[in-house]
Order: sequence, then structure tokens, then C-alpha cells
Amino acid sequence: MKLISWNVNGIRACLTKGFENFFKEADADIFCIQETKCQPEQVNLEYDGYTSYWNSAEKKGYSGTAIFTKKKPKNVTYGIGIEEHDKEGRVITLEFDNFYMVDIYTPNSKRELERLDYRQIWEDEIRKYLLKLNENKPVIMCGDLNVAHKEIDLKNPKTNRRNAGFTDEERNKMTELLDAGFTDTFRYLYPDKENAYSWWSYMGHAREKNVGWRIDYFIISESIKDKVKEATIYSDIMGSDHCPVGLEIDLCKK
Repeated sequence: MKLISWNVNGIRACLTKGFENFFKEADADIFCIQETKCQPEQVNLEYDGYTSYWNSAEKKGYSGTAIFTKKKPKNVTYGIGIEEHDKEGRVITLEFDNFYMVDIYTPNSKRELERLDYRQIWEDEIRKYLLKLNENKPVIMCGDLNVAHKEIDLKNPKTNRRNAGFTDEERNKMTELLDAGFTDTFRYLYPDKENAYSWWSYMGHAREKNVGWRIDYFIISESIKDKVKEATIYSDIMGSDHCPVGLEIDLCKK
């Protein structure tokens, strides 16, 4: 099974920058996107063989997630059932026979860390939500999680120490999630791989210099980590300030 996740930073803009070419070329079984920045009726985005599910923010042109899947799920849930967290269209969960697929766009703590306190509450609730799902069947979660977990996950850790996405608080919450029974699939396969990033600032020619951050993930239940076949960062794919990331996993494997 091939899965893709991509923060498109506005799907309407990304469509003019090659989104459909990559979508068709990837031929994923499930393709998740974040930061759609639109309502589904504002864009004509249907593909043969796929069913799509959209969760848009109440605020127009902001946040939002969507999933395209070849196999129709048994059940679809939008949000995590807490009104405070569900206004911004940040979570979609598809239930299949033997796993849950969860697409997440984590809130950015923002400059001056004005949203860091909220972010900590969000992280705790998301962890509880994923653990509840995991009681029933394994979880595959993907998305822009807006945190570089370890120093290896960004180019300049020392100068970014208290910046949004690399605070001790955010990194500790990621550690808590992993310690609760989940696995970062890329680091599972490539624990020491350096210069592997999924987001670059638009400033200072950061992308061409590969001055980036790895903040886009596939996180899975530990119980299925031995079924991972490959984890990919498609750093050559343009169209957003993020690049797509991928996971190949064989859930039929004994």
C-alpha cells in the first residue's frame, strides 16, 4: 500500500504548479493533503478511481485537510470531537478494516510563540485521540506536524532553539507521542540520515541551499512498524514550500 502526504499551502495555487502531475504519477492508494485553504466547492478536484473527503476551516482561505482514497472507508470522522479544536478543519480520520488513516495539520505556534499554550493542549488531546483509536486497531497518521523533533531534523538547530517548531515544549510533546506507542517511520528506517527535509522558507534561497526542516511525517502504531517497506521524502517535487512525503507499508504481511 502506497500513501502520500503533502502540505500544499493552498490547493488552488498548487494546482497551477504541478499538483495533478505528481498526483497521477504517484498513483497512491491514499493521498492526504493539508493546508487546502479552500472549501471543496471552490475547486474542481475529482480523480477517476478516488473518493475524496474534505474538512475545511470555518475561516475562509485558512487551514483545511483532504484525503483521496482508492478504497472507500467503512467510516469517516471529521475532527476529534472537541469543538475548540474542530473549527479549523485540521483532522480527518478514515476507518478501514485493519487500520485507521488519520490526516492531521497541526497548529503552528506562530511568531513570538503566541499559540504555544494552545498547541500544548492540542498535542495532549491528539495523543489521547490516537491512543483511543489504537485500542481498536492500528493507526497510520500523517501530516504537517509543525515540529522538527531532533536536531538532525533541521539545518540550523542552534539558531532556531526557541523558534516555533523547535521549542523544547513542542519537541517534548512529539517524544511523548512516540513513547506512548507510535513510530516515526522515516527515522525508523533512516535513523542517522542527515539533510532530509520537507519544508523550506521562501526566503534566502533556502530550498536551493537545502536549509530546511523535516516537519512532515508518517507516524504509525508500533504494532505495525515491522510492516513498513519504505519511507520517502520527495524533495524534488515543487508546488509548495513543503514537499510530499510517502510511506509504503504491507499490512497483509504476517
